[in-house]
Amino acid sequence: MNDEQLIRYSRQIMVPGLDLAGQEQLLASRVLLVGAGGLGSAVALYLAAAGVGHLKVADFDHVELTNLQRQILHGTADIGRRKTESARDRVAALNPAVTLDPVEAHLDADNLPALVDDVDLVIDGCDRFATRFAVNATCVQARRPLVTGAVIGMEGQVAVLRPDLDGPCYRCLYADTGEETLGCSETGVLGPLPGVIGSLQAVEAIKVLTGLGTPLNHRLLMVDALDQRWRRIDLRRDPACPVCGSGPAQCD
Repeated sequence: MNDEQLIRYSRQIMVPGLDLAGQEQLLASRVLLVGAGGLGSAVALYLAAAGVGHLKVADFDHVELTNLQRQILHGTADIGRRKTESARDRVAALNPAVTLDPVEAHLDADNLPALVDDVDLVIDGCDRFATRFAVNATCVQARRPLVTGAVIGMEGQVAVLRPDLDGPCYRCLYADTGEETLGCSETGVLGPLPGVIGSLQAVEAIKVLTGLGTPLNHRLLMVDALDQRWRRIDLRRDPACPVCGSGPAQCD
């Protein structure tokens, strides 16, 4: 690290258990972020600020006025732009030493393997089950840690799934019915909540990348912001899971 980096990350380096070695690990880390919306906004900003050296941000949407109530990665001047372009500019303004590669594509079983193989960890902040299942299956095959999060209304959740530690996967939690659930456009979402869940995803990602503390490995944290109730559930691998069970993992 150079002198400027030592100053920039000084308060983080002081954290017991992270130190210089952990910061250097972050600088060398490569992360794939799926989604540059509400969850992705907090994740991208905090990982860039923390010094994660290389971010791949995948999103195919454009910034809309309705996004701005919660997607703080983008501003009014970005309306109509691709979210990946807006994200790249915002991250560069925050920490020019971080490399952000925009991935403007629908992610599926064809293009995900190359993206996942090139990173140390994957963070899922998308809002489509089809994409979530495809990301999960690819992470299982590549044995890459997956930090997944979701929000709706006043509720959110985050989990750390570790196929590299033979832990349960996303399909152990949710069956793939081929149907999409209602999203923010139908049910609404409180603006700060994606920031809370996305920030937790960023914290867990940093812990996994550096070995700091005890990550939420194989656990699901559920947040009811309306009554401020937090609940943590231990997860178990489903032997009958079509992705990580006794049979071979499938990407579809």
